[in-house]
Amino acid sequence: MSDALKHECGIALIRLLKPLEYYKEKYGSAFYGVNKMYLMMEKQHNRGQDGAGFASIKLDVEPGERYISRVRSIAQQPIQDIFAQINQRINNKLLSNPEYNDDVQLQKKHIPYVGELLLGHVRYGTFGKNSVESVHPFLRQNNWMHRNLIVAGNFNMTNVNELFDNLIQLGQHPKEKADTITVMEKIGHFLDDAVSKIYKDLKKEGYSKNECSPLIAERLKVGKILKRAAKNWDGGYAMAGLLGHGDSFVLRDPSGIRPAYYYKDDEIVVVASERPVIQTVFNVPFESVKELDPGHAIITKKSGVTQIKKILDPLERKACSFERIYFSRGSDAEIYQERKMLGRLLMPKVLKAIDNDTQNTVFSYIPNTAETSFFGMIESVEEHLNEKKTKSILAGGGKLSAERVTEILSEFPRIEKIAIKDVKLRTFITEDSSRDDLVAHVYDVTYGVIKPADNLVIIDDSIVRGTTLKKSIIKMMDRLNPKKIVVVSSAPQIRYPDCYGIDMANLESLIAFRATLELLKDNNQYHIIDDVYKKCIKQVNLKDVEVVNHVKEVYDNFSDEQISDKIAELLGGESINAEVKIIFQPVGNLHKACPKNLGDWYFTGNYPTPGGNRVVNRAFINFYEGNKERAY
Repeated sequence: MSDALKHECGIALIRLLKPLEYYKEKYGSAFYGVNKMYLMMEKQHNRGQDGAGFASIKLDVEPGERYISRVRSIAQQPIQDIFAQINQRINNKLLSNPEYNDDVQLQKKHIPYVGELLLGHVRYGTFGKNSVESVHPFLRQNNWMHRNLIVAGNFNMTNVNELFDNLIQLGQHPKEKADTITVMEKIGHFLDDAVSKIYKDLKKEGYSKNECSPLIAERLKVGKILKRAAKNWDGGYAMAGLLGHGDSFVLRDPSGIRPAYYYKDDEIVVVASERPVIQTVFNVPFESVKELDPGHAIITKKSGVTQIKKILDPLERKACSFERIYFSRGSDAEIYQERKMLGRLLMPKVLKAIDNDTQNTVFSYIPNTAETSFFGMIESVEEHLNEKKTKSILAGGGKLSAERVTEILSEFPRIEKIAIKDVKLRTFITEDSSRDDLVAHVYDVTYGVIKPADNLVIIDDSIVRGTTLKKSIIKMMDRLNPKKIVVVSSAPQIRYPDCYGIDMANLESLIAFRATLELLKDNNQYHIIDDVYKKCIKQVNLKDVEVVNHVKEVYDNFSDEQISDKIAELLGGESINAEVKIIFQPVGNLHKACPKNLGDWYFTGNYPTPGGNRVVNRAFINFYEGNKERAY
């Protein structure tokens, strides 16, 4: 993606099902879980580089011994930083206590992080907050082992105010109005309630206070706690949690917006945000890694018994399509093919834009995540050329000379590496004119491969704000003096903000929205903006289920092509000599390429939860009023 876009988070959970001695004997180290967690987090570093956190729980420790460890970081390389801290503490203990080296029980008793239950998290600061206090996992502490709660998730809730008010009605005094805090405290409230009820029942049955503790762990029904806690959640989430005594869970939202995958054998239970992470780290085949169903939780009791439980009734599946287009690593077998298909499906539009002149067209991509879609596009070009060659030869009726046949067969797609990002270049000056000049040089271009008669087709994952295209890429492409620059987006036009974890919080930053505003002005229809604002205002006090997305009306009078052409006009400008054409993926093609991930609200405005409609209307109100606050 050429525009910098912060997004998503990544979760990783490991439950070791055997005693630590087992891993020491089989794999040579009691730190097997810690080592695997490091790999799982590194393999998901694409999902968040603003912060990272790790927590572990030791099972069956004696009273007075520390059994919960946590470390978080917002260093420049946070994953490396937290594991450097962990390694230093482990090594210091081993160096000062040589007797620990071959005694797993001493290691577990005295060395932090050596536990059977581990939770990792990587994040981007979607709210612009990047203090260490904002980094997961979050910890809710209590002297009762069962009431300790550690939470980390990939999520955004649209109804934080409602959840906050619910906590107040329950008699709590939350320390912060943030979705992470409200979610954790909501789970914590029903956890406390469940522990108290079980304790009272056990006392009635004649058990002593000391005897109650292990029985509480046995009787605690995590699924019931989650069902009560998540009842009013509105958002996309994959929520992971650890209880102090050793239970764990990962809960996925009913629409399946946020991803979660799991694997289980007789040694481990593991959950991650991406399938290839588990495949690679644990060397297991594709079919062994399962996707957690929407509305379900994978729950592992302290005993090691693991179950998949339905917590909330699944809704229509709206898994995030941006996961397939850009966010998730393309090493997933399904995602790789889907991205290739996105490129293939764009080819008819590309051929039309270049008047089928493949001889005078150079194809390239904007590094690096668009590369797979580029492969798909080139495969389609090759198919087109093969068909063209066959027709030309057949049209010759067997009378073509060998030289002419050779000439026909010699045409292949012209593929070049045109744009090369200078990752070391930093725009350190904030004054606008100077900064813009530096931004224009973030990408280098390859000279000497473009002729004045050539079209230059370059594919990108998606076009969000268009800033990098306008200030850098198109300017650099124009220096090569092509006849036409065709920028191809493997994603449709992004028209609406996201509210489920991607940092697209306002409308006016989206190039598709800005282009549509210009079309309204050009056609003397800008009154529609006033009309939509009034409709949005009328819905402010309605319940979420009654709210309608009126922002769709802004786009109703224009075709996709009209908006695309206006985007090209805005991104080109008078200083560009080449003709600029922008091509977007049709939404129908997106669904064809990614049939299991039909979440498309940022393209269509069809939000999967009621809270989404409230968010988009609030974003429009903020735009209209010049309010820079976030819509959620």
